[in-house]
Amino acid sequence: MKYRLYVDEVGNPDLKSSENEEHRFLCLAGVAFRLDYTADVLNPELEDMKKRYFDSHPDEPVILHRKELLHKKHPFSNLKDPEVLKKFNEELIEKLTGWEYTVFAILIDKKEHDERYSTWKYDPYHYCQEILIERFRLFLDIKGSKGDIMVESRGGKEDMRLKESFRRIMDNGTHNLSSEDLKSHFTSLELKVKPKTANISGLQIADLIAHPSRRWFFKNVLGMDDGKVTFEDEIVRIIESNKFFRYKGKIYGYGTKKLP
Repeated sequence: MKYRLYVDEVGNPDLKSSENEEHRFLCLAGVAFRLDYTADVLNPELEDMKKRYFDSHPDEPVILHRKELLHKKHPFSNLKDPEVLKKFNEELIEKLTGWEYTVFAILIDKKEHDERYSTWKYDPYHYCQEILIERFRLFLDIKGSKGDIMVESRGGKEDMRLKESFRRIMDNGTHNLSSEDLKSHFTSLELKVKPKTANISGLQIADLIAHPSRRWFFKNVLGMDDGKVTFEDEIVRIIESNKFFRYKGKIYGYGTKKLP
């Protein structure tokens, strides 16, 4: 039984942008699926939804993307019809509730990180990735399984940076885990990077989960409640209810972690 952690991010890792409140936070969200479950359940059901609502075709697959869905841009213009939107949202919530997956989310306050470590500047993405890997490793240990990690391609130089960061962690270990320990739990020492056009179901779910995961932090950890009630709050309710990874009954520190 093998698991894959599909990872998406909200925000950017640039420390220079930490003073800007709109870019102060970086959140990495990972969604773990069993690979056999992805093939047998997730992918067929997700493709069926996309075919029925957006006329997705194997030759020209529709790729779910949160921003495009939110703004109802092509190929999601069908959602401008209130009835279609209602049905799609209800089915999406039903699927996100019923599918079997586990969520991990790491949030870093880049401004606080920059101020606290005025000399030692640890790359925010690398820092978040390291903590995410530690949590996923604990999950794999509990499951008695092995796994790997996949992210969506950002382009040449950025992809190389992500791969090098991951390989450095695998080769050197983390502050809490040795390289040997990590290598005994991961089936690949390389980060898997796939383009959006590859139509990876797990990456599309990670894209839908990442923003609500950050919203969970804003409300529950940082006390930044905007007072709005949005569709994302339905997703927050789902992942908080039974999708965030728990260890000894605790979400915070395991399924979720705020840095520094």
